[in-house]
Amino acid sequence: MEYNYKCGCRGRGLCAKGSNTGHYGQLNTFNYLADIPGNQEATDLVEVQFKNTRKGYFHNVNNLPLQNGDIVAVEATAGHDIGTVTLTGKLVPLQIKKANLKSSEDIKRIYRIARPNDMERYEAAKAREHETMIQSRQIAKDLGLEMKIGDVEYQGDGNKAIFYYIADGRVDFRQLIKVLADAFHVRIEMKQIGARQEAGRIGGFGPCGRELCCATWMKNFVSVGTGSARFQFLSLNPQKLAGQCAKLKCCMNYEVDQYMEAGQKLPQRDVVLISEEGEYYFFKADVLSGMVTYSTDKRQACNLVTITADRAREVIEMNSKGEKPVTLEEGGHKEPERAVDLATQDDLNHFDKKKKNKKKKKSHHHNDDHANGQDPIAEKNTQDA
Repeated sequence: MEYNYKCGCRGRGLCAKGSNTGHYGQLNTFNYLADIPGNQEATDLVEVQFKNTRKGYFHNVNNLPLQNGDIVAVEATAGHDIGTVTLTGKLVPLQIKKANLKSSEDIKRIYRIARPNDMERYEAAKAREHETMIQSRQIAKDLGLEMKIGDVEYQGDGNKAIFYYIADGRVDFRQLIKVLADAFHVRIEMKQIGARQEAGRIGGFGPCGRELCCATWMKNFVSVGTGSARFQFLSLNPQKLAGQCAKLKCCMNYEVDQYMEAGQKLPQRDVVLISEEGEYYFFKADVLSGMVTYSTDKRQACNLVTITADRAREVIEMNSKGEKPVTLEEGGHKEPERAVDLATQDDLNHFDKKKKNKKKKKSHHHNDDHANGQDPIAEKNTQDA
């Protein structure tokens, strides 16, 4: 079982042993079995996280006393890599099963806890990543390849570099690998990722004000379609529905199941309600509150009437029997016909009312002065004299 946190609390308020407090904050897994005696000795498998969203699983063959946040040197294809321990104990086999590793050969060994010289080589390799990415982009452009290199990750010992790229189709990068190997003198690995994975690696903030879900807690991406927007009655505006990856926002799928379940209680949209006042067509619906708005015009808002879903079904049943209700307002309410400012919910004519009241007030004071036998103009002249 995996506990991911959308906020940046990193397990705040939970067991300190189970939460990852290292400098890698993405995709943390809360180990709720950390305090159980014998959990660490249950298996020698350890989960280690590398740059951004890349994780690996390793055997702790040397029985090192590892805890979350420890920086370790692990076996790599050529040399060693540096990563941070994110999970130990009984939950690691479950994570391996979820990762769907093809063979046990993918599980390598943990050498040791990182030494100072290991960290020096690691920091030197990481310092080259940005410059390598800029140069590799120019090399790919010179070779005329239709691809974008979004990120570069050096192995901990600096002997290998992973180039993450995005491409719409297949790319023949055999020549590119040769040029990159000659330019940077390292082993080259090309790894294709999607637009969502690129956004997760780069990071950023969404319009909600939070850090991107793909950069903090999302591991598996599910396809998002425009049907999710239709079920939630969202405006089909590409600029509002698209995230920073230029794809539909993943958060559109979070509540779509609740909307679909609540939408089953609403009447069908193509059903016309008939009353003695005329025919009413579906205009909009508030799915969660169960309120439906009907209009007397098919294409625009006209004489809007908002009623409950139960009232709508009641009218539909009456129409099926050949009966017509006098009005649809029973159990509902009409929309205000006056001009209303939707931003403040104030009547736009309320300023006119104040002006009328002000005129009435002035005329009232004027009549009072004459009733008392006083002339305001004459009184003012006397005071001036």
